[in-house]
Amino acid sequence: MRASPIQPTVDFNADGVQHGFLKLPHSHDGSAWGAEMIPVTVVRNGEGPTALLTGGNHGDEYEGPIALSKLAVSLKAKDVKGRVIVVPFMNFPAFRAGSRTSPIDRGNLNRSFPGKPDGTATEKIADYFQRYLLPLADYVLDLHAGGRTLDFVPFAAIHVLPDANQQSRCEAAMRAFGAPYSMRMLELDSVGLYDTAVEEAGKVFVSTELGGGGTATVRSVAIAERGVRGFLQHAGILATAADNASAPNTGRTTTLLDMPDATCYTTSEHDGLLELCKDLGDMVENGEVIARIHDASRTGTAPVEYRARRAGMLAARHFPGLVKTGDTVAVLADVVERGIPVTAR
Repeated sequence: MRASPIQPTVDFNADGVQHGFLKLPHSHDGSAWGAEMIPVTVVRNGEGPTALLTGGNHGDEYEGPIALSKLAVSLKAKDVKGRVIVVPFMNFPAFRAGSRTSPIDRGNLNRSFPGKPDGTATEKIADYFQRYLLPLADYVLDLHAGGRTLDFVPFAAIHVLPDANQQSRCEAAMRAFGAPYSMRMLELDSVGLYDTAVEEAGKVFVSTELGGGGTATVRSVAIAERGVRGFLQHAGILATAADNASAPNTGRTTTLLDMPDATCYTTSEHDGLLELCKDLGDMVENGEVIARIHDASRTGTAPVEYRARRAGMLAARHFPGLVKTGDTVAVLADVVERGIPVTAR
C-alpha cells in the first residue's frame, strides 16, 4: 500500500512537548497547493505507555476539543511517564465547519475506517490514524457528544468484545474515566467505526457521549477534563490517585449502564414535532409512552404515540424538536449497578 500523503511536523519519538500539525495536502479553489493543517500535540518523557487522545471526530461535538485543547496547553513532560498524543480536532475540516461531516467530501470520519491513502480527504485522515498513530498507542480515548441532533446523559462507553481480557481492560479504563455514567454500548452498525479499528488492533479503548445539542456546558467540559486525567492515571502515564490526594476522581462514583439489544432504540416512523414524555435520566416502564410526534402540517390531528419496548433509563434523546422518519427518538439503557467507586489503577 502506498504511503500516506499526511506528514507530521512533530517527532513522535522525541522527548519534551511539541505542538505541530498533521499536514494533509488539499488543492482547492482558494489554495492550489494548500493543505489541511490538523493540530497535534505530543508530550513524551522516556519509556512508558502511549495514550492517543482524540476529539472532534465529528465536527459539531465540543467537549473533547475544549478539554484536549486545555490539556495540550497545561500538560508538562515532567508530569508524564511515557507519551501522550493529543489530537483535539480529528476531522479538522468538519470541526471548522461546525458540522458532523467534512465539508470537503461529506465524509463521516467515524464511518470511514480503515480509510485509503489515495481516497477522499476523510479517508486519508482515517488511513493515517489506522496505519501510523494507532500502532503507537496502548490506550485510546475518543471523546464524543451528541452534536446538533442528539443529547445524552454524560457517559464513558465501551463495547462488548470477543476477547474477555481486552474487555476487562477496557472496562477498567472506562470506570477510571469516572463519568457520572459508564455504558456498555450497543452499536446498530459498527462497520467503519474508529472504535472498531482500535478494538481490532487490541488496544484499550474508551469512548464517550458527554452531552449534546451542538454545544458544551460547564459541567460537561468538567466531566471531560476530569475523565481525561483519570484515564491517563489509569494508564500509568500520570500520577495515580494513590500518589496524589488531589487526583480528579478521588471519592467519586459512576453508575453502570448496559444496552443489551436493539429494543433499546426507538426510531421515528413519522415526520413532525417531537414531544418527549420523559427527561434524560428518568426511568421508563416497558410499554410506557416515551414520546409523541405531532403532525406539524395541520391542526386537529392526534399525535402518534411511541411506547418503550423495554424498561430502562432514558440515556439519549433526539435534539432539537423536529424529527424525520428514521431519526432515533430515544435510547433506553438498563441500570446495572449504582455507586461504583471511581479509582485509577
